[in-house]
Amino acid sequence: MSSTPKTVATQDKNRLYYGDNLQVLRDYIADASVDLIYLDPPFNSRQDYNVLFAEKDGSRSASQITAFKDSWEWNLEAERAYQEVVEGGGRVADAMRAFRTLLGGSDMLAYLAMMAPRLIELRRVLKPTGSIYLHCDPTASHYLKLIMDAIFGAAMFKNEVIWQRSDAHSDGKQGSKHYGRIHDVILYFSRTDNPTFNTLYTPLPESTQAKWYRHVEEGTGRRYNKGDVTGPGGASKGKSTLRVEGHHAILALQAIADGGARGRGAPSVFRERHGLPEAIP
Repeated sequence: MSSTPKTVATQDKNRLYYGDNLQVLRDYIADASVDLIYLDPPFNSRQDYNVLFAEKDGSRSASQITAFKDSWEWNLEAERAYQEVVEGGGRVADAMRAFRTLLGGSDMLAYLAMMAPRLIELRRVLKPTGSIYLHCDPTASHYLKLIMDAIFGAAMFKNEVIWQRSDAHSDGKQGSKHYGRIHDVILYFSRTDNPTFNTLYTPLPESTQAKWYRHVEEGTGRRYNKGDVTGPGGASKGKSTLRVEGHHAILALQAIADGGARGRGAPSVFRERHGLPEAIP
């Protein structure tokens, strides 16, 4: 079982640890001390990954050593890892027992027995506002999703992000009986239901701005478009009873009283055109 983690001192930040990440997590990383985790673990690809050395002139050397083998087998070590998780109890133990019933003593179960204790430790070190992104592939993503549901809680699942390759790297060659496998999966979970999340925005293409937001508000320079603010509905659907030309007006009355919010959907002035109102910011 894990030992008591050491307190992470200020000088330990931005330090690179070399070794088994499970042991590093247990020995050096304190509870609730990490804001963000991104992990790109082995995919059970059944390949060996090597460390390559360089000559003094920077050229690639023929020398290399095996960094790790991404090939997992059900053996005594896998059995010990499995037993440790099961003996720890909780929903993750239930999940692992179910996987053993489903998968038997298979290579996939050995892979999951390797991942489960590490994910348990990663949840421990996350701050309450922290998030974790697990990069995997479709070979095991569905199993890992269930393990993370058990460890973090299904309600803490936020997104499944599909990372589609932009270049040709498909195994759907001629004669294959399946579609090309051209994507990876990133599972996004949070530690609690109040994670730090900063939405990123990119500017609209100039062509889109010119086509859809060609009006410019005098005094502010803000672009806007003139949109239809009516829609079907009425009091029976919990909407306001204000109607224009038989259509329910999607309109906040407070916005009218305040002079109207600028932009589409909450106008302060209506103008009829072709029998329907048109919003004028």
